[in-house]
Amino acid sequence: MNAPQDGAGIPDGFQRLWMPHRMAYIKGEGKPEGTGAGDGCPFDRIPKLSDADGLIVARGSLVYAVLNLYPYNAGHLMIVPYRHVADYTELDPDETAELASFTKLAMTALRAASAAQGFNIGMNMGGVAGAGIAAHLHQHVVPRWGGDTNFMPVVGQTRVLPQLLADTRTMLAEAWPRSP
Repeated sequence: MNAPQDGAGIPDGFQRLWMPHRMAYIKGEGKPEGTGAGDGCPFDRIPKLSDADGLIVARGSLVYAVLNLYPYNAGHLMIVPYRHVADYTELDPDETAELASFTKLAMTALRAASAAQGFNIGMNMGGVAGAGIAAHLHQHVVPRWGGDTNFMPVVGQTRVLPQLLADTRTMLAEAWPRSP
C-alpha cells in the first residue's frame, strides 16, 4: 500500500485524542442568535428538558445547577438563573441569594462526590470579558485538585475528562445536599 504523498496518514509517533464534539463549540453551534430570551438561548431551553437530558444537577425556585457541556474540569458546574438576565446587577435580591446558596451547595456536592480540593468560581460579564453566552448570566463552579493541570491543556490544548457527562450529572445529583 502506498502512503499519500502529502504526509496524511503517515505515522508520526504522536497519539491522537479525538474529541469531535468540540467542533460544535468551535463553530458556535447552539449559541443564541440574539440577546433576547426568545433568541435560542440554551440557558432558557435547558430547564424545559428532563434533568438527565439537560444535564441539570439540581433545581431551585429561581436558579438551577447544570453541568457545563464544554467543561474546564470534570464536574464543572454552572449556576444559572431561570430569568433571562445578562448582568449580575440585574438580579433581584432573592435571585442573588439563591445563586449564592446554590454556589455553596455545588461546592458541598463536589467535595462529597469527587473530593474536590479547591475551586475556581466566577462569572464572565460580557463578551469582551470572555462570556461565551453573554446574554444570560451564569456563574461557573470549577472543581480543582492538586496536580490537575498537566501537559495536555498546555501543550496539547486538550482537556482529558475521566467520566461521561451523564455519569457526572448522576453522581453530583446524588451528592447534592437535600433540604432538611
